[in-house]
Amino acid sequence: MRSNLKTKREARLSRRWFVAAGAASGAVLLFGAGSGPAAAQAQLDFERDTLKIVKRAGGRVVFDIEIARTGEQRAQGLMFRPSLPADAGMLFDYRRVQPVTMWMKNTMIPLDILFIDEDGIITHIVERAVPYSLKPLPSRGPVRAVLELNGGTVAKQGFRVGDRVRHALFGTGS
Repeated sequence: MRSNLKTKREARLSRRWFVAAGAASGAVLLFGAGSGPAAAQAQLDFERDTLKIVKRAGGRVVFDIEIARTGEQRAQGLMFRPSLPADAGMLFDYRRVQPVTMWMKNTMIPLDILFIDEDGIITHIVERAVPYSLKPLPSRGPVRAVLELNGGTVAKQGFRVGDRVRHALFGTGS
């Protein structure tokens, strides 16, 4: 009587086909026209919203954001993206206040990284983080969230530690 399990021969042939198919598709993903390493990583879907940064010195700037809420989303973040619109960013929600460390592994563009406490106050900023760097970028204290923006945005807009991020995550919607 034959069980639902494959015979050893069928299993071996199946594994060979899977490895060959995987190798072939990997070659297409990595070396296909214009695909580069970005195509090698499946992109997750992120919730979209807007937030405002209110500067203590006066003025507000609005950004279209994606929100990384799950561990899987936070792990992927902006990896493998060749660009980011000037008015866009990603907000990483850690769901509780804790020290956080970021890095730029597989991140193709320079980023400004803003560490934000539970009240929406920016507590630390890393400007122009280097693409692909594995250097740890710590929050230097407990935070609730992190906002990543295009590198150079902090300098261009004049954002500083102490500025406030207005978003529902911090109980301060638009």
